[in-house]
Amino acid sequence: MAKQDTPRAMWSGAITFGLVTIPVKLYTAVRENNVDFHMLHDQDHARLKRKMVCSVEDTEVHPEHTVKGYEIAPDQYVIIEQAELEAVQPKKSRAIAIEDFVDLGKIDPVFYDRPYYLVPEETGAKPYRLLVEAMQKTQRVGIARFVMRNKEYLAAIRPLEDALVLETMHFAEEVVPIKDLQEVPRQVKSDVRELKMAEQLIDSLYGEFTPDKYKDEYTQAVRQMVQRKASGEKIVTAPAPKDAAGRAGNLMEALQASLDRARSAARDRPTTRETRRKASPEEAPAPRKRRPATASGQHRHGR
Repeated sequence: MAKQDTPRAMWSGAITFGLVTIPVKLYTAVRENNVDFHMLHDQDHARLKRKMVCSVEDTEVHPEHTVKGYEIAPDQYVIIEQAELEAVQPKKSRAIAIEDFVDLGKIDPVFYDRPYYLVPEETGAKPYRLLVEAMQKTQRVGIARFVMRNKEYLAAIRPLEDALVLETMHFAEEVVPIKDLQEVPRQVKSDVRELKMAEQLIDSLYGEFTPDKYKDEYTQAVRQMVQRKASGEKIVTAPAPKDAAGRAGNLMEALQASLDRARSAARDRPTTRETRRKASPEEAPAPRKRRPATASGQHRHGR
């Protein structure tokens, strides 16, 4: 398994709200677990290169002879110069300016884009901790704007454990309204029995969210396959297993079969008491010592 790199700050600035300024550094909060492949020539396995070719002259074009064009109609473009783009870029700033505080539950997750950690500089530790505790008690998040790499971002700042998380957000005009989706079944009515059974199925599968429970099985399988091939092992693809359960004939049958399966899995799952009974001898509690007998030869019994 590849060694994880030590996190490095990718941006530095300051959180501002009111007259309070907190110097901070920005760290990425996720590491993409992708498997990257290179495009090779199948004859000699040499790396392939991409070239820019003029669609009219069918000749290669070098980067110094390229310009940016915005298509306003088929094959009609408005040419934009780099200086023109720079003139309308957001003003460079090192401030993450909180404009509002809102309830976390009022933000639909569809607006979230990418998470980052905000870590204070040494001089900002006290106001940083103050903001974390205040947001935890009020259950509110800050809505802010900031500029990074010549692009303006909308962001939500919220507490997570002892730190602050900054989530970049989509602007409202970027989010597709559900009303634009014509295929959504708005007029379909649910059967009362089916609805009740669906609720029971949801209740039977309900539990605490445990992130480690969910694994990227496909990426793991690809990495293992690559490692085996690199070591000289021949890979043989096994046929896909058939679904032993089959498909239910209608919605009620599908719900009932799903509910039965969920209940069976719940019965097979060991309870907390059973798990404790299977503890190792080192972890098992020591046997209770017998109390000494009284003068009459009888043991005392608590009421």
